[in-house]
Amino acid sequence: MADLATVEQLNGIASVLRGDVVRMIGVGKAGHLGGSCSLAEIVACLYFRKLRFDPADMRNRDRDRFLLSKGHAVLIQYAALIELGVIPREEMTKVKTLAGMLQGHPDIAYTPGIEAVTGSLGQGLSIGLGMALSFRMDRRPSRVFVVMGDGELSEGQLWEAAMAASRYKLDNLVGIVDRNRIQATGPTKDIFDIPEIETKWKAFGWNVLTIDGHDVKAILGALDMAETMKGKPTVIVADTVKGKG
Repeated sequence: MADLATVEQLNGIASVLRGDVVRMIGVGKAGHLGGSCSLAEIVACLYFRKLRFDPADMRNRDRDRFLLSKGHAVLIQYAALIELGVIPREEMTKVKTLAGMLQGHPDIAYTPGIEAVTGSLGQGLSIGLGMALSFRMDRRPSRVFVVMGDGELSEGQLWEAAMAASRYKLDNLVGIVDRNRIQATGPTKDIFDIPEIETKWKAFGWNVLTIDGHDVKAILGALDMAETMKGKPTVIVADTVKGKG
């Protein structure tokens, strides 16, 4: 786990991460700026405050796992790993090139600190479910955090995983929905509207928390509450602004 950062420091880190995302995309290069920047505070709180994750011992079997199911937004995860010293800073200029280790979606074969190949939307929660179940069977303290997009909730596999997680009472699994209300080509309400997100997760047996996804205190509070919840998984529905900052 990184040294604990204060709320003020975490807000500053979020700004640094956004700056890194802009630098990685650069001029004339395609990249998911909006969906990366909407996650800046959440990623800052996880990597610099909450995760059991030591950059000097990344293969520790008891570490927490962070899975970015919306893998197209991986630039924000790269930014955190760069600031933690896991990824060399010079890699920022080689994003999405054959010469670099940072591709457009997470790749465990090339990039240190990545726990799973993601980006085929809807699959991340299933991977996290399997990890969380195995950790409980092995009696390990590891927790699993899975970040999903709100547009991604249209994927059926995600809801199958949600049912299974509730069935097996996986309280070491935390889902985070980045509700920025915009998906690939426009507003989610116009493309594939999924109303009453909180009600749906509750119906699937999850503990549900709704927060401002840019409020560091609210994020930390929700993560603390998720850690105390026993007997069911928790999902944090985070209201965010796409392209924030």
